[in-house]
Amino acid sequence: MADAVLYEVSDGLATITLNRPDAMNAMNIEAKVALREAARSAAADPAVRAVLLTATGRAFCVGQDLKEHVGLLAADRESGSGQTMSTVREHYNPIVRALTGMPKPVVAGVNGVAAGAGLGFALAADHRIVADTASFNTSFAGVALTADSGVSWTLSRVIGPSRAADLLLFPRSIKAAEAHDLGIANRVVPAADLAEEALKTARALAQGPTLAYASIKESLAFAAGHTLDETLDKEDELQTGAGASEDHAIAVQAFLDKAAPKYLGR
Repeated sequence: MADAVLYEVSDGLATITLNRPDAMNAMNIEAKVALREAARSAAADPAVRAVLLTATGRAFCVGQDLKEHVGLLAADRESGSGQTMSTVREHYNPIVRALTGMPKPVVAGVNGVAAGAGLGFALAADHRIVADTASFNTSFAGVALTADSGVSWTLSRVIGPSRAADLLLFPRSIKAAEAHDLGIANRVVPAADLAEEALKTARALAQGPTLAYASIKESLAFAAGHTLDETLDKEDELQTGAGASEDHAIAVQAFLDKAAPKYLGR
């Protein structure tokens, strides 16, 4: 059996590939555990300076594997354990925390439908490159569930609370062009070009000023829950650190020399 999630590190870039194409990359327990561990590995590895999250087949990820899920629910009813929904705490939350919290940029190459938790994983990335044939769907209310995988937090910040509520209450397929208009997709490319464009973007970030990227992510996350005054203080703190980095010195010298900087990631 092929691995449910593939993981590879090359030249500072970790590529995480969802690999259950016959199941539209639905998340069974094996896939959830593998994705959680891959995201944690990328976050912790100092050799990794950027991450590309993508998928094989015609879907990015359709969320929970409902075929497995219905069996687990039946077992819950028989045993009275109620363990099935612990997957949010044990799997989905750690995956999203690793993707959003890692001090390095994450690019999602969305090749097809991203629904439910799959939408959550895409929104957890810092930059989304989307095939023109792809689509997004919240899906949760369609199976009598509420949002998970951070969607209630990320979606409202990307498209606004009112639109997020609309898409959660009335799930529908959001085509790539509309997703771009809403801000869910940062860039839409022809499906045939997606793999190349996503890889090119992720590789460029892997060769960029890693500490500056980490500070940008931290600053944006901090600002989402703090006042302007608190955010100004955080920016001062982070800018002081960035200004002391080797990469900043390299960038300034390269500017003076009219040359392309070659960052070290420190």
